[in-house]
Amino acid sequence: MGGFFGVVSDDDCVGDLFYGTDYHSHLGTKRGGMAVAAPNGKITRRIHDITNAQFRSKFDDDISDFCGKAGIGVISDYEDQPLIISSHLGTYALVTVGKINNCDELANQLYESGLSHFSEIGEGEINPTELVAALINRKKNITEGIEYAQTVIDGSCSLLLLKDGKIYAARDRYGRTPVIIGEKHGAHAVSMESTAFPNLDYTLKHELGPGEIVEIDSKNVIQKHAPGNTMKMCAFFWVYYGYPSSNYEGVNTESARYRNGESLAADDGPMDIDSVCGIPDSGIAHAVGYANAAGKPYRRSFVKYTPTWPRSFMPQNQMVRELVARMKLIPVQEQIENKKLLFCDDSIVRGTQLRDTVKRLYERGAKEVHMRSACPPLLFGCRFLNFSRSRSELDLAARRAIVRLEKCSELTDKIISKYLEYGSPDYLKMVESIRKDLNLTSLKYQELHKLLDAIGIDPEKICTYCWTGRDVEQEPPQLHELTSGKH
Repeated sequence: MGGFFGVVSDDDCVGDLFYGTDYHSHLGTKRGGMAVAAPNGKITRRIHDITNAQFRSKFDDDISDFCGKAGIGVISDYEDQPLIISSHLGTYALVTVGKINNCDELANQLYESGLSHFSEIGEGEINPTELVAALINRKKNITEGIEYAQTVIDGSCSLLLLKDGKIYAARDRYGRTPVIIGEKHGAHAVSMESTAFPNLDYTLKHELGPGEIVEIDSKNVIQKHAPGNTMKMCAFFWVYYGYPSSNYEGVNTESARYRNGESLAADDGPMDIDSVCGIPDSGIAHAVGYANAAGKPYRRSFVKYTPTWPRSFMPQNQMVRELVARMKLIPVQEQIENKKLLFCDDSIVRGTQLRDTVKRLYERGAKEVHMRSACPPLLFGCRFLNFSRSRSELDLAARRAIVRLEKCSELTDKIISKYLEYGSPDYLKMVESIRKDLNLTSLKYQELHKLLDAIGIDPEKICTYCWTGRDVEQEPPQLHELTSGKH
């Protein structure tokens, strides 16, 4: 998915920027970048491949090259960032996080309106950050440009823009991702993770609302565009993405996961198991909540080897994903052999890694393997964040189960709708099909309203598209405006 961090300070910002960006490393796997505005106005930028190395190790040698009081940094899954853009608006650096579904359509409209080319290409696609810059540049100032980009993008886009020693920060139109402002004496920081603030001595100042745009310097945060009335923040920040110490909308992720695990245990009632285990790392807090509520011991049947292995769901190649998943999870034989085990995980996406994990548990002598998913079955590919880059929604374990049950090659909305109701006969058939496919002793998914209760904010403010297929009803982006925008 990706994450970003920015600093504007009365003093040199590089140290805070370096460590603040690094605190977002759990959100991305492929590219890391920083851009700093020097006192003479020149923007210095570095981008490194972090696929097989930590952000800090790649940038240690670059720190002495940076000097300035304002800067932005990014951890990205796919494209090179930050980009340095020169236009009629001046020279600026830009980072983005999100997903643009109508990238090709927007690019074609830009070509028709006079744009000659895009220079940044990655993985055969236009760099979405450069596309966002091209949209911003259609308007007469930065704020109008960001507003315009948010309006025409189908998907989501949160961003930081560094210009003239200030940072413009914008949260995506419906608040899918968090954007949080921190402050300390003589400095402001902007982050996607509040985790980045405490050890750098920042305190929470403000969480941007959906579509809100602010201009930040060391002393002031000036609102340039008020937030909209509709928010649909991704529920997975509490379920999976968010670091345990981070808070969003006033709700701590670790605490929400404990509550969610407790809810799963309450739904199960007494279970004849020896221990509760969490699939590292994101399943651990859900499992701790379950164990505490169930009165069963929490044990680590797997430990995660973190120094060299990245997140396992991100590599595009399935064989690589499976290799990473296998190598980073090391079994603890004494906690597996002759044991009845119950595992909690944040979700079941494709199921391929879980199937291999279960197989390994049985090979090491487990008597039973029960699985509890911290969220409902994933039936719809995310349209708003790069949760994963599956080439087809049929990669999803729940969809494959429906295909087996319906004996069809394509799924319509009408067919899928039969399986959405928790506890219905069709729903139970789907879950049973997944259980058999994964060779589990038992399988249960969290009920949606119980997950939302565990998160604890207004359910209307949470995006549940990947489970329900429903989202904000909105007009399609007005692409014709591209031809009337100012050059």
